[in-house]
Amino acid sequence: MNKYLPTSAFYTFDPLKIDVEELIPSIEMSIEGEHDDLMKLIDRKKSFPNLKKGEKSNLDRATMLFISSLDWQEDGGGAIPLDRNNAKERIGRFPTSDGNAIKYLLKYTSQEDFESRLHELLYKLMNGLSKEDLGIEGYQKGIAGLELMGWLSLEEVSELKTNIQKGRWIVSAQETYDGGVQEIFKNLVKILKSAERRGCGILMRKHS
Repeated sequence: MNKYLPTSAFYTFDPLKIDVEELIPSIEMSIEGEHDDLMKLIDRKKSFPNLKKGEKSNLDRATMLFISSLDWQEDGGGAIPLDRNNAKERIGRFPTSDGNAIKYLLKYTSQEDFESRLHELLYKLMNGLSKEDLGIEGYQKGIAGLELMGWLSLEEVSELKTNIQKGRWIVSAQETYDGGVQEIFKNLVKILKSAERRGCGILMRKHS
C-alpha cells in the first residue's frame, strides 16, 4: 500500500498599502470600540465592514489587519496580484515538506556581507506576525482559515531586492535541490519589483 503524502501548504505574497506597524495601534484601539484612528488610516472604506463607535469590533485581529492593510481596488474589489508572470506559482509551493520557499532560503544560504539584512528581512517576511516576534498575540490566524505569516514595508521591499541582487550570499553545499536557491531568489525579485512599482509592501500568507 502506498503511503499517503499530504499536500504541502501554498504561500502567497499580497500587496500592502498601509504598513503593519502603523496599523496595529489603531487596530488595538478598534478592538476596544475606538475606531476613529483606524478609519482615518483607511481610505478604501468600501472594503471594510461597518464599525460602530463605542462598540467593540467583532472581527479578530488577523482579519482586521488583512482587510485594512491590503491594496484593494477602489471599488472594493480584491487586491490585484503582484505577479503576472507565474512567479508566485514557482515559489508558492516549493517541493519541500512544508512548501515554504522563504524557509528554504534561510536554511540553505549564508551571508558574505555581515552588514546585509538579507536574513533578517527574509525572517520578518516569514515570521514577523508571530507572537514571539510582534509581541502581541492574534495577528497570525483569523476566521475562515486565514493565516498570516509576516510582512515587509515598502522600504524593506526595496532593501531586500537590493540585498538579493548584490549577490553577497552563498548557497550551502547541502542544498536539497540543485539551483533551488537561485530559482527562488529570481522569482522573489520579480514579486519585489512589482511591489516597488506599485508603491506597496508585501504580506506573506499561508493557505493550508
